[in-house]
Formats: sequence, structure tokens, C-alpha cells
Amino acid sequence: MSDTTSHDSDVSFIRALAELLNQNDLTELQVKRDYGENDSLNVRVSRAREVVQQVAMPQASSAPAAPAASMTAAAPAAAAAAPSDDPASHPGAVTSPMVGTAYLQAEPGTPAFVTPGAQVKEGDTVLIIEAMKTMNQIPAPRSGTVKRILVEDGSPVEFGAPLMIIE
Repeated sequence: MSDTTSHDSDVSFIRALAELLNQNDLTELQVKRDYGENDSLNVRVSRAREVVQQVAMPQASSAPAAPAASMTAAAPAAAAAAPSDDPASHPGAVTSPMVGTAYLQAEPGTPAFVTPGAQVKEGDTVLIIEAMKTMNQIPAPRSGTVKRILVEDGSPVEFGAPLMIIE
């Protein structure tokens, strides 16, 4: 097989994997393709999903409906067209220092550590990330106002993922 034919075949294979990823609503797919003894192709196809936090505000029953957004096919295209809307690139983004599960409250049924609009001081606990059965308190890196919470209670987070915006 010539290098050009192999390259074209690999590109087609990767495109097929990307389509499979989208059709099955997957976030990541990894495949190793062996051609021979010293010839293989390792492919990892992944996509990021935006998590929109819907927070119930006790003072207004219609307020939670406004920040909720449904994922549509146009949403990823809009996000790609406007990279400045990427929460991770926001200067006030608080990112995850580890992989784990994010919790917005100390225990089920207790009030959340913070809500949008809350004032925090540097060092205040803003959420907890459970990693390997250990609860890790995540402190506010700066004083300010919580503008957005980007994760849902009990959702998995990755290292470096944006958790919230504090301005």
C-alpha cells in the first residue's frame, strides 16, 4: 500500500470515527489500528460538551428558565464561531485542579456553597471535588462575585475544566 493511499484511508477512517462519535452522542472514542508488525495508527477522537447549570432561585420562580439552554446541532457551531464565549478562556474562570466529581453543597439537602450573584472572598470554599473517595474543598482563587456556575451537582469534571466564573 502506498503512503498516499494509506494516508487517504486513515483520513477516511478518522472521519468515520467522528461521525460515529456524533451519531451515538459519545464524548470520546479511542481506537488502535494495526497494519503490521511495526505499523499502526492510534486515534483518539473527542469533543467537549458545554454544561449549563440551572440553579433554582427561591425569590423568583421564572428565573431558572432563562439560563437553561438546550443543546442543538447549531450550538457547537455557534460556540466555535465565537471563541470568546468559551468559559475556560474567561479571565475569571475557576478551573478544576483534578479529575473527580463536583459537588455544589457539603451534603445532599444542604444549601449550596455559592450561587450566582454571591460574593466570595479569596479562600472561601466554592465547591467540593471528590477524587478517590476523598472530598477536596476547592477555594475561591480571588474575591469577587460568582457570575456563572458551569457544572451540575454530582457531575464528573476533568483537570482544567472550567467550574465557575468569579469576577
